[in-house]
Amino acid sequence: MAVGLVLAGGRGARLGGAKATAPLDGRPLIRHVLDAVEAGGLEPVVVAKSDTALPALDCRVIAEPDLPRHPLCGIVAGLRACAADAVVCPADMPFLSGELLAWLATLAEPLVVVAGADGVQPLVGRYGSVLLDVLEPMLAAEPPMRDLAAALGARVVGADELRRFGDPARLLANINTPAELADAGRPVAGG
Repeated sequence: MAVGLVLAGGRGARLGGAKATAPLDGRPLIRHVLDAVEAGGLEPVVVAKSDTALPALDCRVIAEPDLPRHPLCGIVAGLRACAADAVVCPADMPFLSGELLAWLATLAEPLVVVAGADGVQPLVGRYGSVLLDVLEPMLAAEPPMRDLAAALGARVVGADELRRFGDPARLLANINTPAELADAGRPVAGG
C-alpha cells in the first residue's frame, strides 16, 4: 500500500496555534485530510514535531526532529521512516480528494507537485524515496519549497489536470487564519 504522509509540524501561528486540532465541521482539521488519504487507498502516516498538538489518531505518527522548523524536515523524516515513496499533503488542506491523492501515487516521476492559481503548491505531491540523498543535504539551507521543486525538475500538475478531481481552488485551499477556517465551514454554493 502506498503511503500518504500528512505534514502536521507547522506552528500554526497565523491560526492561533494547534492547526491539526482546529475544529472544522465538528471534527479536527487533520481528520479531513486523513479521510482523503484513506479514501485514496493510501496508508495514513502523520509527521509532526514532538510539541505538536494532535487529536487522538488511529494511524502511525512519526516524530520529526524539532529543528529545523521547515516542511522539508517532515518530508525527509517521513520518507526515511517509511522507506517508501509517498504522497505528501499538509494537515491544513481539508478539501483534498482521495481520487487526486490516489492518482498522484500512481505517477512514475520521482517528484510531482501540484499548481493552482497561486502557483506551485509543493506540499501536495508525490515524493519518491530515491530523492532522500538529495533532500537531506538541502535541509540545512531551508530552501523555499517552490525553489526546491524547480531545482529538482519536478513535474508540475497544473489546474487543467487537477480539474478532473474537482475545482482546483477548492482542492488546494489551505487553512492559515481564523477567517479561512470560518469560510471553510460555510456551505459551498451549488453543493
